[in-house]
Amino acid sequence: MSDKIENPEGLFEKYLSSSQIFKNREVLRHTYRPHILPHRKPQINQIASILAPALQFQTPSNILIYGKTGTGKTATVRYIGSELEQASLNMGSVCQTVHLNCELIDTQYRVLAQISKSLLGEDTGSSDKIRIHIPMTGWPTDQVYSELKNQIDSYNGVFIIILDEIDKLVKKSGDDTLYNLTRINTDLQKSRISIIGISNDLGFKNFLDPRVLSSLSEEELVFPPYDALQLCDILSQRAEMGYIEGALEDGVIPLCSALAAQEHGDARRALDLLRISGELADRERSPQVREEHVKKAQAKIETDSMAECIKTLPTQSKVVLYCMLLLQRSGHSIFISGEISRIYTQIASSLEIDVLTHRRIVDLVSELNMLGIINTRLVNRGRYGRTREMWFEVNTQKVWDVIMEATDGRLSQIQEEEILRNLR
Repeated sequence: MSDKIENPEGLFEKYLSSSQIFKNREVLRHTYRPHILPHRKPQINQIASILAPALQFQTPSNILIYGKTGTGKTATVRYIGSELEQASLNMGSVCQTVHLNCELIDTQYRVLAQISKSLLGEDTGSSDKIRIHIPMTGWPTDQVYSELKNQIDSYNGVFIIILDEIDKLVKKSGDDTLYNLTRINTDLQKSRISIIGISNDLGFKNFLDPRVLSSLSEEELVFPPYDALQLCDILSQRAEMGYIEGALEDGVIPLCSALAAQEHGDARRALDLLRISGELADRERSPQVREEHVKKAQAKIETDSMAECIKTLPTQSKVVLYCMLLLQRSGHSIFISGEISRIYTQIASSLEIDVLTHRRIVDLVSELNMLGIINTRLVNRGRYGRTREMWFEVNTQKVWDVIMEATDGRLSQIQEEEILRNLR
Protein backbone atom coordinates (compact mmCIF):
# COMPACT_ATOMS: atom_id res chain seq x y z
CA MET A 1 0.00 0.00 0.00
CA SER A 2 1.32 3.42 -0.91
CA ASP A 3 2.03 5.92 1.88
CA LYS A 4 1.75 8.83 -0.53
CA ILE A 5 -0.34 11.72 0.80
CA GLU A 6 -2.91 12.68 -1.81
CA ASN A 7 -3.58 16.14 -0.39
CA PRO A 8 -0.47 17.47 1.42
CA GLU A 9 -2.19 20.84 2.01
CA GLY A 10 -4.68 19.05 4.24
CA LEU A 11 -1.99 17.87 6.65
CA PHE A 12 -1.88 21.25 8.40
CA GLU A 13 -5.47 22.29 7.82
CA LYS A 14 -6.74 21.15 11.23
CA TYR A 15 -3.88 22.96 12.96
CA LEU A 16 -4.44 26.22 11.10
CA SER A 17 -8.09 26.70 11.95
CA SER A 18 -8.90 29.61 14.23
CA SER A 19 -7.71 28.99 17.79
CA GLN A 20 -10.35 28.88 20.51
CA ILE A 21 -7.72 29.96 23.02
CA PHE A 22 -5.05 32.29 21.66
CA LYS A 23 -5.48 35.88 20.64
CA ASN A 24 -1.74 36.59 20.18
CA ARG A 25 0.65 33.94 21.46
CA GLU A 26 3.75 36.04 20.68
CA VAL A 27 3.08 38.30 23.67
CA LEU A 28 3.40 35.22 25.90
CA ARG A 29 7.06 34.75 25.00
CA HIS A 30 9.69 36.22 27.31
CA THR A 31 11.33 37.85 24.27
CA TYR A 32 8.30 40.16 23.90
CA ARG A 33 8.87 43.64 25.31
CA PRO A 34 5.73 45.08 26.95
CA HIS A 35 5.20 48.81 27.32
CA ILE A 36 4.72 48.38 31.07
CA LEU A 37 7.06 46.32 33.29
CA PRO A 38 5.17 45.42 36.48
CA HIS A 39 7.08 45.57 39.78
CA ARG A 40 10.24 47.06 38.32
CA LYS A 41 9.47 50.77 38.69
CA PRO A 42 12.14 51.38 41.41
CA GLN A 43 14.84 49.76 39.25
CA ILE A 44 13.66 51.63 36.12
CA ASN A 45 13.76 54.97 37.92
CA GLN A 46 17.18 54.30 39.42
CA ILE A 47 18.76 53.31 36.11
CA ALA A 48 17.06 56.20 34.29
CA SER A 49 18.43 58.68 36.84
CA ILE A 50 21.95 57.33 36.27
CA LEU A 51 21.69 57.55 32.48
CA ALA A 52 19.89 60.90 32.28
CA PRO A 53 23.15 62.96 32.02
CA ALA A 54 23.72 61.32 28.60
CA LEU A 55 20.97 63.56 27.21
CA GLN A 56 23.08 66.59 28.16
CA PHE A 57 26.26 65.14 26.62
CA GLN A 58 27.67 64.08 29.98
CA THR A 59 29.18 60.69 30.76
CA PRO A 60 26.84 58.51 32.87
CA SER A 61 28.29 56.23 35.52
CA ASN A 62 28.93 52.61 34.55
CA ILE A 63 26.41 50.19 36.02
CA LEU A 64 26.58 46.53 37.07
CA ILE A 65 23.19 44.81 37.34
CA TYR A 66 22.78 41.47 39.10
CA GLY A 67 19.86 39.11 39.53
CA LYS A 68 18.78 35.53 38.94
CA THR A 69 17.46 34.43 35.55
CA GLY A 70 13.99 35.75 34.82
CA THR A 71 14.07 38.75 37.17
CA GLY A 72 13.57 41.28 34.37
CA LYS A 73 17.12 42.63 34.05
CA THR A 74 17.40 42.53 30.26
CA ALA A 75 13.80 43.60 29.64
CA THR A 76 14.23 46.58 31.96
CA VAL A 77 17.50 47.72 30.39
CA ARG A 78 16.11 47.36 26.86
CA TYR A 79 13.01 49.36 27.82
CA ILE A 80 15.10 52.16 29.35
CA GLY A 81 17.44 52.15 26.34
CA SER A 82 14.50 52.57 23.97
CA GLU A 83 13.11 55.43 26.05
CA LEU A 84 16.55 57.08 26.19
CA GLU A 85 16.96 56.95 22.41
CA GLN A 86 13.48 58.42 21.90
CA ALA A 87 14.21 61.22 24.37
CA SER A 88 17.47 62.02 22.58
CA LEU A 89 15.62 62.30 19.25
CA ASN A 90 13.11 64.68 20.79
CA MET A 91 15.91 66.82 22.23
CA GLY A 92 18.03 66.75 19.06
CA SER A 93 20.97 65.05 20.79
CA VAL A 94 22.84 61.86 19.80
CA CYS A 95 22.39 59.05 22.29
CA GLN A 96 22.38 55.38 21.32
CA THR A 97 22.40 52.01 23.09
CA VAL A 98 24.31 48.99 21.78
CA HIS A 99 23.14 45.66 23.21
CA LEU A 100 25.53 42.67 23.06
CA ASN A 101 24.88 39.12 24.25
CA CYS A 102 28.24 37.98 25.65
CA GLU A 103 27.19 34.34 25.59
CA LEU A 104 27.41 34.58 21.79
CA ILE A 105 30.07 37.29 21.47
CA ASP A 106 32.73 36.24 23.95
CA THR A 107 36.10 37.56 22.70
CA GLN A 108 37.52 41.07 22.78
CA TYR A 109 37.83 41.21 18.99
CA ARG A 110 34.21 40.17 18.41
CA VAL A 111 32.88 42.58 21.05
CA LEU A 112 34.69 45.55 19.53
CA ALA A 113 33.73 44.56 15.97
CA GLN A 114 30.07 44.06 16.94
CA ILE A 115 29.92 47.49 18.59
CA SER A 116 31.24 48.96 15.34
CA LYS A 117 28.69 47.01 13.30
CA SER A 118 25.85 48.27 15.50
CA LEU A 119 27.02 51.85 15.14
CA LEU A 120 27.29 51.61 11.36
CA GLY A 121 23.77 50.16 11.26
CA GLU A 122 22.38 53.43 12.59
CA ASP A 123 22.63 56.90 11.05
CA THR A 124 23.29 58.52 14.43
CA GLY A 125 25.35 61.43 13.28
CA SER A 126 25.68 63.91 10.48
CA SER A 127 29.42 63.52 10.01
CA ASP A 128 30.56 63.09 6.42
CA LYS A 129 33.58 61.07 7.50
CA ILE A 130 33.88 57.71 5.76
CA ARG A 131 33.61 54.98 8.38
CA ILE A 132 35.50 51.77 7.68
CA HIS A 133 33.74 48.45 8.16
CA ILE A 134 35.58 46.28 10.70
CA PRO A 135 35.56 42.60 9.68
CA MET A 136 34.60 40.03 12.31
CA THR A 137 38.03 38.39 11.94
CA GLY A 138 41.41 39.17 10.44
CA TRP A 139 42.61 42.45 11.95
CA PRO A 140 45.04 42.95 14.84
CA THR A 141 43.03 43.79 17.98
CA ASP A 142 44.89 47.10 18.38
CA GLN A 143 43.75 48.13 14.91
CA VAL A 144 40.14 47.19 15.72
CA TYR A 145 40.25 49.28 18.91
CA SER A 146 41.75 52.26 17.11
CA GLU A 147 39.19 52.19 14.30
CA LEU A 148 36.29 51.76 16.73
CA LYS A 149 37.53 54.73 18.77
CA ASN A 150 37.62 56.88 15.60
CA GLN A 151 34.12 55.75 14.62
CA ILE A 152 32.65 56.57 18.03
CA ASP A 153 34.31 60.00 18.05
CA SER A 154 32.92 60.82 14.61
CA TYR A 155 29.32 60.66 15.88
CA ASN A 156 29.62 63.41 18.54
CA GLY A 157 27.31 61.56 20.91
CA VAL A 158 26.95 59.42 24.01
CA PHE A 159 26.78 55.64 23.66
CA ILE A 160 25.56 53.10 26.21
CA ILE A 161 27.25 49.72 25.69
CA ILE A 162 25.14 46.96 27.27
CA LEU A 163 27.06 43.74 27.93
CA ASP A 164 24.42 41.12 28.70
CA GLU A 165 25.79 38.05 30.53
CA ILE A 166 29.04 39.94 31.09
CA ASP A 167 30.31 37.10 33.30
CA LYS A 168 30.50 34.80 30.25
CA LEU A 169 32.81 37.28 28.53
CA VAL A 170 35.09 37.64 31.56
CA LYS A 171 35.31 33.90 32.25
CA LYS A 172 35.98 33.07 28.58
CA SER A 173 38.47 35.77 27.58
CA GLY A 174 39.51 37.62 30.73
CA ASP A 175 38.95 41.28 31.55
CA ASP A 176 41.00 42.93 28.77
CA THR A 177 37.81 43.90 26.92
CA LEU A 178 36.39 45.63 29.97
CA TYR A 179 39.71 47.31 30.70
CA ASN A 180 39.83 48.84 27.22
CA LEU A 181 36.17 49.87 27.23
CA THR A 182 36.39 51.49 30.66
CA ARG A 183 39.45 53.46 29.55
CA ILE A 184 38.22 54.45 26.09
CA ASN A 185 36.76 57.78 27.28
CA THR A 186 40.30 59.06 27.93
CA ASP A 187 41.00 58.60 24.19
CA LEU A 188 37.74 60.16 22.97
CA GLN A 189 37.40 63.87 22.26
CA LYS A 190 33.91 64.33 20.77
CA SER A 191 31.94 61.36 22.14
CA ARG A 192 31.41 59.49 25.42
CA ILE A 193 30.57 55.89 26.33
CA SER A 194 29.08 54.25 29.38
CA ILE A 195 28.88 50.54 30.15
CA ILE A 196 26.03 48.52 31.62
CA GLY A 197 26.98 44.99 32.62
CA ILE A 198 24.23 42.42 33.28
CA SER A 199 25.01 39.18 35.12
CA ASN A 200 23.34 36.26 36.88
CA ASP A 201 26.57 35.61 38.80
CA LEU A 202 27.39 37.81 41.78
CA GLY A 203 30.79 36.17 42.05
CA PHE A 204 32.07 37.07 38.60
CA LYS A 205 33.75 40.19 40.02
CA ASN A 206 36.31 37.85 41.57
CA PHE A 207 37.69 37.37 38.05
CA LEU A 208 38.29 41.10 37.56
CA ASP A 209 41.51 43.01 38.02
CA PRO A 210 41.06 45.61 40.82
CA ARG A 211 41.72 48.44 38.31
CA VAL A 212 38.90 47.23 36.07
CA LEU A 213 36.57 46.64 38.99
CA SER A 214 37.03 50.12 40.41
CA SER A 215 36.18 51.83 37.12
CA LEU A 216 33.44 49.42 36.01
CA SER A 217 31.28 49.08 39.12
CA GLU A 218 30.53 52.75 39.76
CA GLU A 219 26.87 51.90 40.41
CA GLU A 220 25.46 48.47 41.31
CA LEU A 221 21.87 47.22 41.34
CA VAL A 222 20.43 43.89 42.40
CA PHE A 223 17.12 42.76 40.89
CA PRO A 224 15.22 40.69 43.50
CA PRO A 225 13.27 37.59 42.40
CA TYR A 226 9.55 37.98 41.83
CA ASP A 227 7.23 36.43 44.40
CA ALA A 228 4.10 34.48 43.46
CA LEU A 229 1.78 37.52 43.68
CA GLN A 230 4.05 39.61 41.47
CA LEU A 231 4.26 36.80 38.93
CA CYS A 232 0.44 36.67 38.94
CA ASP A 233 0.37 40.33 37.95
CA ILE A 234 2.90 39.76 35.13
CA LEU A 235 1.01 36.74 33.79
CA SER A 236 -2.36 38.50 34.05
CA GLN A 237 -1.00 41.38 31.96
CA ARG A 238 0.27 39.02 29.25
CA ALA A 239 -2.78 36.74 29.39
CA GLU A 240 -5.10 39.69 28.72
CA MET A 241 -3.17 40.41 25.51
CA GLY A 242 -2.44 36.81 24.53
CA TYR A 243 -5.56 34.78 25.35
CA ILE A 244 -9.19 35.06 24.33
CA GLU A 245 -11.38 36.12 27.25
CA GLY A 246 -12.47 33.11 29.29
CA ALA A 247 -9.85 30.80 27.77
CA LEU A 248 -8.05 30.30 31.09
CA GLU A 249 -9.46 28.31 33.98
CA ASP A 250 -9.37 30.39 37.18
CA GLY A 251 -6.53 28.41 38.77
CA VAL A 252 -4.15 28.46 35.78
CA ILE A 253 -2.36 31.78 36.43
CA PRO A 254 -1.96 31.20 40.20
CA LEU A 255 -0.57 27.70 39.53
CA CYS A 256 1.92 28.94 36.90
CA SER A 257 2.98 31.68 39.30
CA ALA A 258 3.38 29.35 42.27
CA LEU A 259 5.46 26.85 40.29
CA ALA A 260 7.71 29.59 38.91
CA ALA A 261 8.07 31.20 42.35
CA GLN A 262 9.57 27.90 43.51
CA GLU A 263 12.15 28.33 40.73
CA HIS A 264 13.58 31.48 42.36
CA GLY A 265 10.86 33.78 41.03
CA ASP A 266 11.69 33.23 37.37
CA ALA A 267 9.29 35.23 35.17
CA ARG A 268 10.60 33.47 32.05
CA ARG A 269 9.65 30.13 33.55
CA ALA A 270 6.20 31.48 34.45
CA LEU A 271 5.61 32.79 30.92
CA ASP A 272 6.81 29.54 29.35
CA LEU A 273 4.41 27.59 31.58
CA LEU A 274 1.51 29.86 30.63
CA ARG A 275 2.24 29.69 26.90
CA ILE A 276 3.02 25.97 26.66
CA SER A 277 -0.08 25.14 28.73
CA GLY A 278 -2.12 26.97 26.11
CA GLU A 279 -0.34 25.24 23.25
CA LEU A 280 -1.05 21.82 24.75
CA ALA A 281 -4.71 22.71 25.26
CA ASP A 282 -4.93 24.10 21.73
CA ARG A 283 -3.51 20.90 20.22
CA GLU A 284 -6.14 18.92 22.14
CA ARG A 285 -8.78 21.33 20.77
CA SER A 286 -9.77 22.01 24.36
CA PRO A 287 -11.97 25.12 24.74
CA GLN A 288 -10.12 26.14 27.90
CA VAL A 289 -6.66 25.89 29.45
CA ARG A 290 -6.92 23.90 32.67
CA GLU A 291 -4.60 23.18 35.58
CA GLU A 292 -3.87 19.71 34.17
CA HIS A 293 -2.37 21.44 31.10
CA VAL A 294 -0.07 23.45 33.37
CA LYS A 295 1.20 20.25 35.01
CA LYS A 296 1.83 18.69 31.59
CA ALA A 297 3.64 21.86 30.51
CA GLN A 298 5.85 21.73 33.60
CA ALA A 299 6.85 18.14 32.81
CA LYS A 300 7.59 19.08 29.19
CA ILE A 301 9.73 22.08 30.14
CA GLU A 302 11.75 20.03 32.62
CA THR A 303 12.38 17.35 29.98
CA ASP A 304 13.43 19.92 27.38
CA SER A 305 15.73 21.68 29.86
CA MET A 306 17.41 18.40 30.73
CA ALA A 307 17.99 17.63 27.05
CA GLU A 308 19.58 21.04 26.43
CA CYS A 309 21.77 20.63 29.49
CA ILE A 310 23.05 17.23 28.32
CA LYS A 311 23.73 18.47 24.78
CA THR A 312 26.06 21.18 26.06
CA LEU A 313 28.09 18.93 28.37
CA PRO A 314 31.84 18.53 27.63
CA THR A 315 32.79 15.31 25.83
CA GLN A 316 34.31 13.68 28.92
CA SER A 317 31.15 14.36 30.95
CA LYS A 318 29.04 12.79 28.19
CA VAL A 319 31.25 9.68 28.26
CA VAL A 320 30.95 9.39 32.06
CA LEU A 321 27.17 9.79 31.79
CA TYR A 322 27.13 7.14 29.05
CA CYS A 323 28.94 4.74 31.41
CA MET A 324 26.22 5.22 34.01
CA LEU A 325 23.54 4.63 31.40
CA LEU A 326 25.20 1.33 30.45
CA LEU A 327 25.20 0.29 34.11
CA GLN A 328 21.51 1.15 34.38
CA ARG A 329 20.70 -0.75 31.17
CA SER A 330 22.52 -3.81 32.54
CA GLY A 331 20.17 -3.91 35.53
CA HIS A 332 22.12 -1.83 38.05
CA SER A 333 19.57 0.52 39.62
CA ILE A 334 22.32 1.83 41.95
CA PHE A 335 26.03 1.96 41.09
CA ILE A 336 29.29 3.23 42.53
CA SER A 337 32.21 5.22 41.14
CA GLY A 338 34.51 2.18 40.89
CA GLU A 339 32.10 0.52 38.44
CA ILE A 340 31.90 3.70 36.40
CA SER A 341 35.70 3.99 36.24
CA ARG A 342 36.05 0.39 35.04
CA ILE A 343 33.68 0.91 32.11
CA TYR A 344 35.02 4.39 31.40
CA THR A 345 38.54 3.02 30.84
CA GLN A 346 37.27 0.66 28.14
CA ILE A 347 35.17 3.28 26.40
CA ALA A 348 37.79 6.06 26.52
CA SER A 349 40.30 3.72 24.87
CA SER A 350 37.78 2.85 22.13
CA LEU A 351 37.11 6.54 21.47
CA GLU A 352 40.83 7.40 21.56
CA ILE A 353 40.33 10.20 24.07
CA ASP A 354 42.48 11.00 27.12
CA VAL A 355 41.78 8.60 29.98
CA LEU A 356 40.90 10.56 33.11
CA THR A 357 41.96 9.62 36.63
CA HIS A 358 39.44 8.12 39.05
CA ARG A 359 39.48 11.38 41.03
CA ARG A 360 38.58 13.42 37.95
CA ILE A 361 35.77 11.01 37.07
CA VAL A 362 34.35 11.49 40.58
CA ASP A 363 34.50 15.27 40.05
CA LEU A 364 32.52 14.93 36.81
CA VAL A 365 29.96 12.73 38.59
CA SER A 366 29.55 15.47 41.21
CA GLU A 367 28.94 18.03 38.46
CA LEU A 368 26.27 15.80 36.89
CA ASN A 369 24.66 15.54 40.32
CA MET A 370 24.63 19.33 40.71
CA LEU A 371 22.94 19.65 37.31
CA GLY A 372 20.20 17.27 38.49
CA ILE A 373 20.92 14.65 35.81
CA ILE A 374 21.75 11.98 38.41
CA ASN A 375 21.35 11.57 42.17
CA THR A 376 24.13 10.62 44.59
CA ARG A 377 24.46 9.83 48.27
CA LEU A 378 27.35 8.98 50.58
CA VAL A 379 26.94 5.65 52.41
CA ASN A 380 29.01 4.05 55.15
CA ARG A 381 30.07 0.45 54.44
CA GLY A 382 31.61 -0.27 57.81
CA ARG A 383 35.17 -1.57 57.61
CA TYR A 384 35.12 -1.02 53.83
CA GLY A 385 34.82 2.72 54.40
CA ARG A 386 32.44 5.19 52.82
CA THR A 387 31.43 5.17 49.18
CA ARG A 388 29.21 7.25 46.92
CA GLU A 389 26.19 5.59 45.35
CA MET A 390 24.50 6.94 42.22
CA TRP A 391 21.18 6.41 40.48
CA PHE A 392 18.81 7.94 37.93
CA GLU A 393 15.39 9.37 38.68
CA VAL A 394 14.87 10.90 35.24
CA ASN A 395 13.69 9.14 32.08
CA THR A 396 16.88 7.34 31.06
CA GLN A 397 15.61 6.53 27.57
CA LYS A 398 15.34 10.26 26.91
CA VAL A 399 18.86 10.79 28.31
CA TRP A 400 20.14 7.95 26.13
CA ASP A 401 18.58 9.41 22.98
CA VAL A 402 20.05 12.86 23.70
CA ILE A 403 23.52 11.41 24.35
CA MET A 404 23.41 9.46 21.08
CA GLU A 405 22.36 12.57 19.16
CA ALA A 406 24.83 14.89 20.94
CA THR A 407 27.82 12.64 20.15
CA ASP A 408 26.97 12.25 16.44
CA GLY A 409 26.74 8.49 16.83
CA ARG A 410 30.32 8.02 18.08
CA LEU A 411 29.14 6.28 21.24
CA SER A 412 26.68 4.11 19.31
CA GLN A 413 29.65 2.51 17.51
CA ILE A 414 30.96 1.08 20.79
CA GLN A 415 30.31 -2.62 21.31
CA GLU A 416 27.57 -2.04 23.87
CA GLU A 417 26.52 -5.68 24.05
CA GLU A 418 30.04 -6.84 24.87
CA ILE A 419 30.34 -4.29 27.69
CA LEU A 420 26.92 -5.26 29.05
CA ARG A 421 27.86 -8.95 29.02
CA ASN A 422 30.98 -8.15 31.05
CA LEU A 423 28.85 -6.23 33.56
CA ARG A 424 26.49 -9.13 34.04
